[in-house]
Amino acid sequence: MKTPAVPLNPRKAPAQARSVATVAALHTATLQVLTREGLSRCTTTRVARRAGMSVGSLYQYYPNRDALLSGVLALHLNHVAASIEQACATARGKSVADMAAALVEAFLAAKLANPEESKALYSIAAERGGARVVAAVHKRMVDAVVEMLLSSPVITCADPRFTAHVALGMITGPVKGFLEGLIPQEFAERFPEHLSSVLADYFRKIA
Repeated sequence: MKTPAVPLNPRKAPAQARSVATVAALHTATLQVLTREGLSRCTTTRVARRAGMSVGSLYQYYPNRDALLSGVLALHLNHVAASIEQACATARGKSVADMAAALVEAFLAAKLANPEESKALYSIAAERGGARVVAAVHKRMVDAVVEMLLSSPVITCADPRFTAHVALGMITGPVKGFLEGLIPQEFAERFPEHLSSVLADYFRKIA
């Protein structure tokens, strides 16, 4: 007998200013508990207490912990995607070096503004509906990079979508390695220069 699926959608979307503020407080509290106490101790009780409200108030917006975690992950990833989309739109028609730099700078700014927060979110990205959210956001980023590449007068790659996937992988791989503790802090500080250079060279070679 299959276990019933846990609902991951919010109970209701905040409409009034007070509701928006309440949901924002829940998201902030969730991230604080995640970063300080870890996933196993990130319960609705602890989150509600951290946000200064009752568990009942939390349940007005999220039916369970998994739905709350999924919502927080979606908010973070949508911010990353929006940053990439904006950067790629601004860089359309510019030089290969400018395109590479814009893409790298936008991703690093979104993911490393709060490294502990990004690291904590990796712990829920592979479950609780995370894979679905990650896939949707990744598609948005790929689409943005494709549009940027197509705007270039010098980049004429046969398969811009494949190129976009590879380009994003070049950036996300090192950043994930840093967040997982595999790359020292002093190396991460050199990400902007090195990743921009590598990406620009890649764009030139497939042009």
